[in-house]
Amino acid sequence: MAHDDLARLRAHVSDAEWQARCDLAALYRLVALYGWDDLIFTHISARVTSKDSWIKGADGTYGPSETDHFLINPYGLFFHEMTASHLVKIDIDGRAVGDNQAMVNPAGFTIHSAIHAAVPQAHFVIHLHTDAMTGVSAQTEGLLPLTQNALLIRPQLAYHDYEGVALDLEERGRIGSDLGGKRFLMLRNHGTLAWGGTAAEAFAAIYFIEQACRQQIAALSAGRAGVLEVGQAVQDKVAPLSQGVAFVGALIWPGLMRRLAREAVGYDS
Repeated sequence: MAHDDLARLRAHVSDAEWQARCDLAALYRLVALYGWDDLIFTHISARVTSKDSWIKGADGTYGPSETDHFLINPYGLFFHEMTASHLVKIDIDGRAVGDNQAMVNPAGFTIHSAIHAAVPQAHFVIHLHTDAMTGVSAQTEGLLPLTQNALLIRPQLAYHDYEGVALDLEERGRIGSDLGGKRFLMLRNHGTLAWGGTAAEAFAAIYFIEQACRQQIAALSAGRAGVLEVGQAVQDKVAPLSQGVAFVGALIWPGLMRRLAREAVGYDS
């Protein structure tokens, strides 16, 4: 973006929105640095309005009001190219609002909008198609209790059956229902997503489920027989620690920002 255009954008958005833009661009760059991107075909989104604007529906659940907006990638830009000013502001149905009318992928936002609507605390949503997460999503048993990372994920993991490319907005209700307020959603035969109240939380969550899936693929590479599962008593012992994403995220985020300052200069422009 040209300097004049950047200055104009910065002058017309709130400090809170600009910070959300910088945090979201940072997530895109980090996903690229860790090798989790899939060309232009996955998405990370952020909600940019206050919690007070969420309204209670007739069914008793909370969702976005008409004034709620979200930030997402312009369709066609690679994750390692993302900057705060490139991000497109959209409404709950994926339609661009404001001056930046760059094309977005409505199918991609179908999944994200379902999470944002179902969980008011889901300020950042990361959806990826890594080989490991997609591989585990296609395994009948899902994520198995094989590793410490898996034990930390499983109490907060839900599943949603594959319904085809997410073009049907009616699927959003089923996604939200399947999530049930949990932190992680494994999209069968497709990939995985995680949400966070902050960018740091979202990154920590997706990092640990990616690790758990990579470790499962490695453990099962020689076959199912002989793989050692952790017993239920130990699973129950570890389960309470599954709530520690916010704490871990806060610890790792400063280091991740230092890495971006070295290796991905300009994401916050």
